[in-house]
Amino acid sequence: MATPGKVAIAAGGTAGHVNPALALAQELRDRGHDVCFYGETRRLEGRLVPEAGFDFFPVEVTGFDRSRPWTLVTALAHLRHEERRLAKYFSDTPAARPDVAIGFGAYVELPLVRAAARLKIPVALHEQNSVPGLANKQSARIASLIAIAQPSVERVFAAKKGPDTRIVMTGNPVRRTVLEGSRERGRAKLGVPASATVLLVFGGSLGARHINEALARLAPELLRREEVWVVHAAGEDGYEATRAALKLPEDQRARYLLSPYIEDMGDMLAAADLVLSRSGASSVAEIAALAVPSILVPYPLATEDHQTTNARFLTDAGAAVLVPDDELDSARFSDELLRLLGDASARQRMAACARGLGQAEAAARLADEVEALCA
Repeated sequence: MATPGKVAIAAGGTAGHVNPALALAQELRDRGHDVCFYGETRRLEGRLVPEAGFDFFPVEVTGFDRSRPWTLVTALAHLRHEERRLAKYFSDTPAARPDVAIGFGAYVELPLVRAAARLKIPVALHEQNSVPGLANKQSARIASLIAIAQPSVERVFAAKKGPDTRIVMTGNPVRRTVLEGSRERGRAKLGVPASATVLLVFGGSLGARHINEALARLAPELLRREEVWVVHAAGEDGYEATRAALKLPEDQRARYLLSPYIEDMGDMLAAADLVLSRSGASSVAEIAALAVPSILVPYPLATEDHQTTNARFLTDAGAAVLVPDDELDSARFSDELLRLLGDASARQRMAACARGLGQAEAAARLADEVEALCA
């Protein structure tokens, strides 16, 4: 094991940034490293990081509204102030000075990585998505390492990186609570028989209205197959409408488990035989890590259609099927869904392809690269 070091992590705003950062932090902590997070107390990281038992240093940044260009002045002033504050803190407090600083793509990373670069501390970046975010693109030239989860972003960073920057495909780290999901435990929680074929449906933290509508329409046909159970997280905004739209006979209702959201994603993915979901970066990473066959429906309004590119990471490997959102009402979607639910051999082949991607080892691969910078 490498000599224990001190790692500073900046990740914030959304679970898509914070959860991969926490997965890396857990791996580094297990290897004996000291990890401290930098972020905004009012955002998601301000709750999730302390709950996970990591030190948290608050920083304050403000984004800017592109429709109101003058807000850029305030945003840059906050950024410069926090960068100077962190640089002074690291200089005046040797025990707090990190051996490496890593940003996970949100705007909150900028004060940390810029302060580190000013003090000649190695900087690493991690990009979860298939379309790089603005903060990582701005920071690429000062990074020693850019770790990516999707091969499609390499060419973007190759044009923006510094002369000595390494770009490494590590994958997107997945939370240990997900990796440790149990099929038996998940099915026990759901009350689902071991012999059942389970379809798990979710559309992200706020659900996905079109997916909800399509499943409600197809539910009677799905449940005519007595071995099929549906576990459907419709999102807080979509739960009531989906519940009202489901018109199932009494003998089928027990096999359609509808809820607003999923709390124990690891166990639910492990319990599933097939997943139907959007293709956000975290969803794709978690589905791949647990090697669950999937039908992915990219959100059509995602920036630069990045969810389609995310989905292709799995479809190109043979681990998933991509269905465009505008085909959810078509026979192609319903036929594909029913075919996979009825074909265990096809699902087994898809699962084997997913395992071949090695997504479950992403946190360890990224930790290896960060340790190399600490040396």
